[in-house]
Parts: sequence; C-alpha cells; structure tokens
Amino acid sequence: MIDHLSTYTTDFEAARGFYDAALAALGYERNVEMVMEWDTEFPNRRACAYGAGPKPTFWLVEVREAFTPRHVAFAARDRAAVDAFHAAGLGAGGTDNGAPGERPIYHPGYYGSFVLDPDGNNVEAVNHG
Repeated sequence: MIDHLSTYTTDFEAARGFYDAALAALGYERNVEMVMEWDTEFPNRRACAYGAGPKPTFWLVEVREAFTPRHVAFAARDRAAVDAFHAAGLGAGGTDNGAPGERPIYHPGYYGSFVLDPDGNNVEAVNHG
C-alpha cells in the first residue's frame, strides 16, 4: 500500500546518525543523500532516504521548525533484529520508549520495541512471529 514516507528533523546530523544505526540493525541502509536546492525558501535543506536495496522507502527531511511527532514501525526479520534495533537506537542517541518484548494486546506473536528518535518521533521495530 505505501510506496514511501517521510519524517522530519530539526537536527539533521543527530537524526541521520540515529537512523543510520537503528535501521542498519534491521538490514536497511541509507541509499539516497541530497540537498533540496530547488526549495527557494530553504535551498540548503538536506534529505536522505533508507531502504532494503536501492529503492528509497523511508525519507528523513530537514526542517527549521518543530513539528508534531510521528510513529513509524519497521519490519524486523526476527526477534533478534528487534532487540538489535532497540540497542542500536539507544546507542545512537535515542530514548527508550518500550523495551523489546511481546505485546499480546495487539495480537499473539507481536514482538516489538520502541525508541524515540532525537526529534521525539516514536520509532518501532516489530516482528509478527
């Protein structure tokens, strides 16, 4: 259903470092890096994207002003990847928002972890068992 999506950051360097580490633990890599020169109001605006392989799926875009935090969940191949994502996210400056574990309230076999990125977005890794 979703081809790609974006989130925003007021601290591009910190957020890029967070997503580089946290998403690498899930097997995703940064595959696009650009400056959005066409934006006449913010011509040095930076953006990057991540994906499994060459297709950019999750975009990180620099903004000047704070915004309403978002929630995004990334698929993890197994529970070990959920655990690795959580550890990598915390190690890269994220804040714990839910340690790895089962969440049967969602459905049996739901195993996830939650980390707030440097901008307060709730980022999750989930394996459905």
